[in-house]
Amino acid sequence: MEIKTTSLATKWILIIIIFSQFCCTSLWFVGNSIIEDLISVFNVSPHSLGYISGSVQFGFIVGTLAFAILTLSDRFSPSKIFFICAVLGAGFNLGMLYSNNTIITLLCFRFLTGFSLAGIYPVGMKIAADHFEKGLGKSLSFLVAALVLGTAFPHLIKSFGLSLEWETVICVTSALALLGGVLMLLFVPNGPYQKLANTFDFSKIVTVFKNKSFRSAAFGYFGHMWELYAFWTFVPILLLLHSELHDHQLNISLFSFIIIASGSLACIAGGYISSRCGTKKAAVIALSISGLCCLLSPLFFLINSSVIFISFLIIWGMVVIADSPLFSTLVAQNSTAQSKGTALTIVNCIGFAITIVSIQLLNFLIATYNFTQFVFLILALGPIIGLYYLKKT
Repeated sequence: MEIKTTSLATKWILIIIIFSQFCCTSLWFVGNSIIEDLISVFNVSPHSLGYISGSVQFGFIVGTLAFAILTLSDRFSPSKIFFICAVLGAGFNLGMLYSNNTIITLLCFRFLTGFSLAGIYPVGMKIAADHFEKGLGKSLSFLVAALVLGTAFPHLIKSFGLSLEWETVICVTSALALLGGVLMLLFVPNGPYQKLANTFDFSKIVTVFKNKSFRSAAFGYFGHMWELYAFWTFVPILLLLHSELHDHQLNISLFSFIIIASGSLACIAGGYISSRCGTKKAAVIALSISGLCCLLSPLFFLINSSVIFISFLIIWGMVVIADSPLFSTLVAQNSTAQSKGTALTIVNCIGFAITIVSIQLLNFLIATYNFTQFVFLILALGPIIGLYYLKKT
């Protein structure tokens, strides 16, 4: 049964979807924002950042693969799936409070949190696509902006300093996830453009790639993902390396929040720009500028000015994510109504699998070599490959 909604109700639905996505994705980088406390309290390795971040990515990959194979968001109410995963994610996030945690148990809890996020991020995009057939690019730009803020939020909480303990960061983000899940369940019905598949169809995860335009969008997204999460993960390290190199004192958590959160504005701006110049062209522009930032990063390390370096990172933080909703829009637009959920999920699955490689490669290079300001050049490979595939169609 198709659900009719008024214009006012539709606007409120979008607001609720955006807010719920923000609340739930705040679970993503909790481990990164409190890494120093985890190292101190549980006596884990100082080089654990890459592993803790990578375990969330790995959990997300396994989760999205399972969701894609089972075609869950194309066969069942996505709002209910979102709620269940929000509850599970909040619970697994609280697992980091377990007093006898080791690096193994911490990685397990972060893995399970990432698995739960597989029913939040791509499913949230599916919910938006079910409600907004026209203007989908703008709708997804707001949705990804919420993801960006959710990702950056733990850094903001941590930046308050001694007034908030690391346990509080965990509790706040878990409470937000529960709130987001409840709001989605209670106030976001099945969308008017939703067409649930009647049967399980494993072949969807392969057949979607037969569309040439879909492949172009997907591989552009894969190049974008090589850079994005590696940059986000190592923003605190970038700031720390520059401050140590030039003997500056910085509030690492606060500036990490500002740099990552600036991307939310770029997502929204990208949505409006795409409505004027086209989604694909806007994605090419953003991906080109972020690739240039990768190549210029060693030069900015040498500049003895925190203001200039942070300004550069803010620009990088904006363009590195601005194309994300544009790629998701291209993926959704080049999929059938009955396979949008699976298409978005499998593309997310592969994209996040790529992030593990780039994160672990950076983690290895930083731990192994002294000239760490040059290792971020490796991130330029993603934009270069992504642009190549985008230019093919």
